[in-house]
Amino acid sequence: MKSRSSLSSRSSRSSLWLTARLDIVESLRARWFLIYTLVFGGIVALLFLFGLTESRVLGFIGLSRLLVTYIQLTMAILPIFVLVTTVRSVAGDREAGVYEYLLALPVSLAGWFWGKFVGRYLVIFLPVFGAMVLAVAIALVRGIEVPWGIFGYYTALLAVMCGCFLGIGMLISVLARSTDMAQGAAFLVWLTFLLFLDLILLGVMIQGRMAPEMAVTLALANPLQVFRTAALALFDPQLIVLGPSAYVILDLFGAAGYKAFALAYPSGLGLAAAALGYALFRRGDLP
Repeated sequence: MKSRSSLSSRSSRSSLWLTARLDIVESLRARWFLIYTLVFGGIVALLFLFGLTESRVLGFIGLSRLLVTYIQLTMAILPIFVLVTTVRSVAGDREAGVYEYLLALPVSLAGWFWGKFVGRYLVIFLPVFGAMVLAVAIALVRGIEVPWGIFGYYTALLAVMCGCFLGIGMLISVLARSTDMAQGAAFLVWLTFLLFLDLILLGVMIQGRMAPEMAVTLALANPLQVFRTAALALFDPQLIVLGPSAYVILDLFGAAGYKAFALAYPSGLGLAAAALGYALFRRGDLP
């Protein structure tokens, strides 16, 4: 029994890495990956070109000013890129008839599904992280001080953001029955997150009849809002720009507690969405 279980586990891991490798190779050949890489590399190049490292905002100057702007732009672009490209993954394979080939190969369902998850995660995270490394390299060459603490936290924030929206994208991909439906659902999810993004508007609600805790809880269920507020907290620890909502957030979490929450909650949400997607995938078209 032990040897059979060990062989099954080894086969599952092998199929996972093979699937991940295949997904990475396919993504590297795709046009969207080239555009995706150029967009984030281009953002860093343009920010340096426009002299953003020489400007000052709320006491932040140099590379820290550039990273603050970069993370804000990334939060606007990354989710829709990840969602739209990921939802084509499972739904696209279903339409292309890949499942029939899957049944004929010694590849476990878990290895295939999580292999696609791992491969796609590496493909979407590395260009974004590479752009940040490029910014640090340029800063070092130009003699600009590197804020390693901000760089480390923003890297963790980007890693979590990729995992969160990748998990949501995988779930949508499993639920949708066609690529067109999957892309439409991905766009609607992204639009919904945007509509509930404004904590300043919720600050007005707090001044009205809604309980502050309820309003802020509603807002912080949105991962985009969590990322945005965490990015703001690094250069505005008191969250002054958020108005009355800041008092509730700081009372509930504290500055350090909120930074930890901003990493833990989206990670859990992404993994939970991916796990639900896998459970539905197992019960779906394949035995």
